Amino acid sequence: MLDNNQLLRFTTAGSVDDGKSTLIGRLLYDSKSIFEDQLAAIENTSRKKGHNGVDMALFTDGLRDEREQGITIDVAYRYFTTPKRKFIIADTPGHIQYTRNMVTGASTANVATILIDARHGVIEQTKRHAFIASLLQIPHIIVCINKMDLVDFSEEVFNRIITEFEEIASKMLITDVRFIPMSALLGDNVVNRSENMPWYQGAPMLHTLETMHISSDINKVDARFPVQTVLRPQSTEHRDYRGYAGRVASGIFRKGDEITVMPSGFTSKIKTIDLYDKSLEEAYAPMSVSITLEDDIDVGRGDMIVRSNNKPQATQDIEVMLCWLKNDSARPNAKYTIKHTSNDQKAMIKEVIYKIDIHSLDRIVDDKELKMNDISKVKIRTTKPLMVDSYRENRITGSIILVDDATNETVAAGMIV
Repeated sequence: MLDNNQLLRFTTAGSVDDGKSTLIGRLLYDSKSIFEDQLAAIENTSRKKGHNGVDMALFTDGLRDEREQGITIDVAYRYFTTPKRKFIIADTPGHIQYTRNMVTGASTANVATILIDARHGVIEQTKRHAFIASLLQIPHIIVCINKMDLVDFSEEVFNRIITEFEEIASKMLITDVRFIPMSALLGDNVVNRSENMPWYQGAPMLHTLETMHISSDINKVDARFPVQTVLRPQSTEHRDYRGYAGRVASGIFRKGDEITVMPSGFTSKIKTIDLYDKSLEEAYAPMSVSITLEDDIDVGRGDMIVRSNNKPQATQDIEVMLCWLKNDSARPNAKYTIKHTSNDQKAMIKEVIYKIDIHSLDRIVDDKELKMNDISKVKIRTTKPLMVDSYRENRITGSIILVDDATNETVAAGMIV
């Protein structure tokens, strides 16, 4: 049974003019998730541009440059709800120069929807988007084979593209892939089942998103609780209360569990798990709770509470797949602030091991300069230990960002290898 309040985040990726914004517009329009004043404004703009009907792409292309050029530049987030689920959509750009935007939009997604133009099949951009989805360990991929109306709704074309995509997916860490033939412009297989493709027996896109099982995507084995703050109310009612507040990153914590606080290594047992004014028997990801311990030990922001028999690695040297986000290149031996869960430390990029050629997906070992949109494997050294898991096992404790101390700008996002 589905949790009606369960939130599903999905990202769209595809080449320029594959119809990403049109698809999202159609999804919002046909699922009646658009306010009347928004609809009236977009109908008015569509008429001015000489369109017969509503230009679906205008629902997401919010920047003036995007509307004028008819392209997506920045990540556009859209929210909508159906009776079965809540959704957050990240509409990400298709251009090569906006790789960083795709990484940003896809980093928290449960599902990646990759659009393919039925006329062109799998192209270089498709490989790039599949690679980024694989790199970011997005658990589910929906391949939307769009513009089927322009190939006479051909089942043969659909099957050929499936074969092409499965060939590239076999070389990457992609497990759950589903294929849907559609026409976003006409609405075939987006919200409503297509009458033009009776040979397709699967569900339309919205039904697929509503029924997709995502609860098992969260790591339930490795219990990790990064401490965000210490609660000391010192009120008459809670005179001696000392609770450690944060969000469960993964796993399950229960009252009485033997825990270790890292990096100090102090051990204790969980006394209570509190949520607002009630006490819980257990807490699991992604709940935000306060935990109290039986022993009075020193715990602060940046520490991590874990179960004693299952600890992350505490290390100052990490290898990371890094996407460089800043316009300026990385400075050699420059110091950055590394943010990992609630733990902020100073860090330095020690070595660039290799870069990925985003066109061919080959490794480049002789170019060590990190420029905007570069994806590379690097070694990072931190001033104090971080409690890390590999990104493949845990997307929360396996991810980091780097911040430039001078400008406070986020310069890179990384996945711990």
